[in-house]
Amino acid sequence: MMTARVPLLAVDGGGTKCLAVFADIEGRMLASGKAGSCNYQGTGREAAALELTRAIREAKRRLAASATGCKPPASEAESASLEQKEKVNTAEDEPLHVTCAVFGVAGLDTEYDRQVIEGMVREALAQTQVTADRIVVENDGVAALLGATGGAPGILIIAGTGSIVYGINAQGQSARAGGWGHRVGDEGSGYWIGKQAIHAALRGFDGRGGHTALTGKLLLHLGLRNEEELFNWVYSAEYSVDKTAELARLVTVAEREGDETARLILETAADELLLGARSVLNKLGMAAAPFTVILQGGVLQNNLLVRNRLADAFRSVSPLSQIDEAKKEPIYGVIAQGLRLLPHGN
Repeated sequence: MMTARVPLLAVDGGGTKCLAVFADIEGRMLASGKAGSCNYQGTGREAAALELTRAIREAKRRLAASATGCKPPASEAESASLEQKEKVNTAEDEPLHVTCAVFGVAGLDTEYDRQVIEGMVREALAQTQVTADRIVVENDGVAALLGATGGAPGILIIAGTGSIVYGINAQGQSARAGGWGHRVGDEGSGYWIGKQAIHAALRGFDGRGGHTALTGKLLLHLGLRNEEELFNWVYSAEYSVDKTAELARLVTVAEREGDETARLILETAADELLLGARSVLNKLGMAAAPFTVILQGGVLQNNLLVRNRLADAFRSVSPLSQIDEAKKEPIYGVIAQGLRLLPHGN
């Protein structure tokens, strides 16, 4: 039995979702698979490893379906002929070899994290029968930055479920700020914005803050009757980082409707992200240098107030910087890094 070969496996294992992509030497996506959060710090090691495995397995299944000439079903419930299923299942179970596998995984902040996440990667590859000549495991932000800039000077500001800032200067030195997780950091992130909305509702209930439309929106969204039930929800098993991050969308809606508290929360989110960016600029001595600034994550992609306020403030402290307005998903940066690592002519 011959082992099938593909040039590149790129995985963006973020705090919200995991996306695995098989790509050719031109960076074209051959097949992809999605799963849930890969951040073991938020979901636990076993759950994160399972989602990583699920994403790769789904991408491999779709790759197998394409190779056998069978259109993959849009869902498990969608019908397919018995012959089609047998062909896909047979191809899916066969070993697959990639020249390079690049993993950008959230939560890789310390050497201990690296040991845990590299173990998750090895487990996921073994479970899906994928081998590689070269395996690269980086923090999801590092992989996206290196891929997007091609190693050129740049700053990457991520504000999704969590938040972090990475930078690399002309001398190849790198620095980061933030990314300390939801318990002690992630300022300006979707989780942080959602948590501030809960704070505002409870402060208003106490009389320590003014009325805000956020209270009604939170209660309706969560199916609760009053602020006391909101308090109980926060300390219940129902509470989670992802569910709290989803509340950021309600803050965006309230701000658009003219709610002052929502506006202040979003402005503060932008200001917190700027603090991280300025810290990285100072560490790397880049304030007076030309470089590209990449804004990624759901908050910066979808909330114009936060994005524009941050971009305008950043230009004032680093006038030669160029904001990358292309709203590319992080996976494209991971793919770009993988292409750079492929042996010439592969």
